[in-house]
Amino acid sequence: MDSFTYRYPVTVHFGEKAAEKNLPAELARVGQNVMLAYGGGSIKRNGVYDELMNLLKAAGKTVTEFSGIMSNPTYAKVQEGARLARENNIDFILAVGGGSVIDCCKVVSAQAKTDEDLWELETVLHGSPTDFIPMGAVVTAFGTGAEMNNGAVITNETKKVKGPLWGAFYDFAILDPAYTMTMPMGQVISGSFDALSHCMETYMGAPRETNLSDEINEACQRNIIRNLRVTLKNPQDIKARSELVWAAAMGENGMLKIGKVTDFQAHMLEHQLGAYTDCNHGQGLAVIHPVLYRHMLPEAAPQFARLAVNVWGVDPTGKTETELANAFIDALADFIREAGLPTTFTEMGIPADTDFKAIADTTVLTGGCCRKFTKDELLAVLNECR
Repeated sequence: MDSFTYRYPVTVHFGEKAAEKNLPAELARVGQNVMLAYGGGSIKRNGVYDELMNLLKAAGKTVTEFSGIMSNPTYAKVQEGARLARENNIDFILAVGGGSVIDCCKVVSAQAKTDEDLWELETVLHGSPTDFIPMGAVVTAFGTGAEMNNGAVITNETKKVKGPLWGAFYDFAILDPAYTMTMPMGQVISGSFDALSHCMETYMGAPRETNLSDEINEACQRNIIRNLRVTLKNPQDIKARSELVWAAAMGENGMLKIGKVTDFQAHMLEHQLGAYTDCNHGQGLAVIHPVLYRHMLPEAAPQFARLAVNVWGVDPTGKTETELANAFIDALADFIREAGLPTTFTEMGIPADTDFKAIADTTVLTGGCCRKFTKDELLAVLNECR
């Protein structure tokens, strides 16, 4: 294990009726003016909105609504939320939804407290925000684990860049698996694969020899695979859903990253694909991962071989390391098909005339990846994904 300092600032309230049991005490600790942030309105259809509004009213809060946060939230939407927060003297933000809402509010929390442009501050001047509006998250769509960290993925439409900005940590996160039971099945599948991808991208980083963080990671991967299979057979299995919700949180709460320099090259490539196409994140990852991993295999064979045996249950008897590494990629690709995820960009509806060269040229090259890709190699990956 490498040297590390571990601190985890987010309080997690997990389980049935977690909001009813814990939100009143959390609200008692925050200011009067609360921003309730959410997406397209599904929380109004499934009853979560009414439940939370009743709890906010019972706490005597003045509520300002910030709605319409889209998938792949834009920097323009961040600025809209920041203006709303300033105009209404918001003391606390309650973000309700999945990763898009939760990410957007992390940056709203910071932008509302400064006149500096956060994109300029972080990406050009390489500074960091220091003042934030306190926040809490209520997770209604799992997969991203966004409630567990202070990183946000935001699309700057003007610059055609989908990339990371850093905002506030949530003071608390409410994870009631029952809130996720009305998620469309396609979102359940893509969210589960995103969670699996987070685990794999962390695992594939350095150090590359066996370590405790990676052994815990292997258990998380097995859990996601097993419980998504259960969910595919019975989408209303609350026990399987509970496991998936917590596994997604584990993927991004820092525990699996202790002592690691992570990879996340697949994520960086998919982010730029999303900047140019606004595609579904989990589906994009499902298409990219097997192709990217074929290109990584010569350098990544020892780790791939361990994943084949320890996660996918491949019998190592009589197999070389390279054969096991290929068996891992084959098992991953088979699972993607089993889950009904797309295997090509064409299946995703991405136009053939998409500027894949521009996507490759603007993709961040990650330091933790065991293969040091060039832009031309990433373009080759994208072309194979078509």
